[in-house]
Amino acid sequence: MNICSVWWKRVSKTTDLLGLLGLAARARALVSGDDVCLSHIRAATARYVLIAQDAGANGAKKIRDKCTFYGIPFATVLTRDVLGRAIGKEERTVVAITDEKFSKRIKEVVEQIVGGVDI
Repeated sequence: MNICSVWWKRVSKTTDLLGLLGLAARARALVSGDDVCLSHIRAATARYVLIAQDAGANGAKKIRDKCTFYGIPFATVLTRDVLGRAIGKEERTVVAITDEKFSKRIKEVVEQIVGGVDI
C-alpha cells in the first residue's frame, strides 16, 4: 500500500465524518459549544464528544476531565473552523453527539481516521 492510497483513505473518512456531523446537526442529534456540551455531559445525555484540535488548553482539559469522570468517550479531531462548518455554524471547539446510533457510527469513523485510538 503506497502513501497516496493511505492519504486518500484518510481524506475519504474525513469527508464521511463531515457528512455525518452535518446530518446529525440537521437531525438535532448533537449540541455544540462549551457550556451546552458540559451540561449534556453532566446529565449523561452526551454519547460521544468531539474536541477541536486547536481548542484552548484549559477548555479542552475541562471537557476531557468531565468526559473521563462521567465515562463518556471522546476524541480530538478536526479544527474548530472545520468542526463548525461541518454543522453549519461558526467556529466550534466542542460538539457532543446525543443520539446513540449517530454516536456509534461517528465513533467508528473517527477511530478509522485516528488509527483506532481515542485521544
